Amino acid sequence: MQTRKSPLCAVGASLLAACATTVFAQSTAPQIVRIGHAAALTGGIAHVGKDSENGARLAIEEINAKGLAIGGKPVRLELDSQDDAGDPRMATQIAQKLVDDNVVAVIGHLTSGTSIPASRIYNDANIVQISPGATNPAYTLQGFKTTYRVVGTDAQQGPALASYAAKQLNVKTVAVLDDSTAYGQGLATEFEKSAKALGIRVVAHEATNDKAVDFRAVLTKFKGLNPDAIMYGGMDATGGPLAKQAKQLGVRAKILAGDSVCTEELPKLAGDAAANVVCSQAGIALEKMPTGAQFVAKYSKRFNVPVQITAPFSYDSVYVIVDAMKRANSTDRTKILAAMPSTDYMGIIGETAFDKHGDLRHGVISLFTYKANTKTVLDIVKM
Repeated sequence: MQTRKSPLCAVGASLLAACATTVFAQSTAPQIVRIGHAAALTGGIAHVGKDSENGARLAIEEINAKGLAIGGKPVRLELDSQDDAGDPRMATQIAQKLVDDNVVAVIGHLTSGTSIPASRIYNDANIVQISPGATNPAYTLQGFKTTYRVVGTDAQQGPALASYAAKQLNVKTVAVLDDSTAYGQGLATEFEKSAKALGIRVVAHEATNDKAVDFRAVLTKFKGLNPDAIMYGGMDATGGPLAKQAKQLGVRAKILAGDSVCTEELPKLAGDAAANVVCSQAGIALEKMPTGAQFVAKYSKRFNVPVQITAPFSYDSVYVIVDAMKRANSTDRTKILAAMPSTDYMGIIGETAFDKHGDLRHGVISLFTYKANTKTVLDIVKM
């Protein structure tokens, strides 16, 4: 005798199958893990901020394409990128937003002036903060367990720039100008201390602001003092016009500057006066990075623009965070934070390992000038 299943049984079997499918789908769906990014994406240094964002985005896209599993479960990374406009007050608001967005770590902020005020908020939330550009020593000397950086500091960059000026450029006198930001003041102060120790006479130290466009008054004063060099602590958006106006006024002094002037954008901002600039970068030169050429090719193909300066550092910062996740076997931000001190990661920028403050153990400073509008390496200094 043949038995027939009742319609109710058939419906029950269908429901069970549907439930099983749903449970399976839920168990294999990747966990979404947000990594924050904060930089100026608008304003005068937006090109540098976008460069940083692009580097982080490239790393996240690569990792997702390869597939990531933490604790035996699939993970998909998302970049939560926010614009702090390079403004310290906005930076604290952005930091709180990223905390509220439940990011597990933050790449940023880009400058010392934004990284330092934002750092307390991340520290209170136990969120790792890796800056790809903040060089003021104070950033990692606040006693916070969350502050890290993947570039050298002004305490390394200032002396390296002063040493090159004294020994290679034979500078005997210098006038100093800073943009009144935490970055500009910090770099100018470290340079000035080292310059004096090397026997360079500082004939003046003036201050401007990070929105200045007309430097003719201060340059006229400097021209009267006739220094061998003018050291500028500030960004390329202001450093470019400074160099350009110095040439227009017939100022013979070399222009010395730090990493935020030392970008691919400088020739557009300074014109042929870029050839008179010697600048430092708080990290290894891109062309000297172990796999720098491959990175440039990947970056250019993905974004169709040249690397400015920070992209490799933001790129490696993402991989450092993921490395900490893997070692912690967790996506919990407190466990990621606990894994950070033992980081020893080899990436695009070389070895990333941190000291007790969150600074690189192996700092490198690169020195550049511009030849035929092309950023060209002069020297590499290991600190």
